[in-house]
Amino acid sequence: MPQFLIERNFAEQLEVTKEAASAIKQVNDELSLRWVFSFLSADKKKTYCLYEAPSAEAIREAARRLNVPADKIIELGGQLRPEMFE
Repeated sequence: MPQFLIERNFAEQLEVTKEAASAIKQVNDELSLRWVFSFLSADKKKTYCLYEAPSAEAIREAARRLNVPADKIIELGGQLRPEMFE
């Protein structure tokens, strides 16, 4: 399944609750998305999320349903790791 990096900008500091994570999982399941992990910026106003998804449009639909931003969606083409070059 294709992988995507999503940048989300929030006006306020982000605090993710168990309830919010459950809502995200439910919508993701309905749209065949898998949230792999996220990084939170130091000011807690931006996240960078790695997702597996059938398309960028599926990610946009999930964002609409959840009322969260998806400011940039970048389809990834592969991985590079330091140990690959040792």
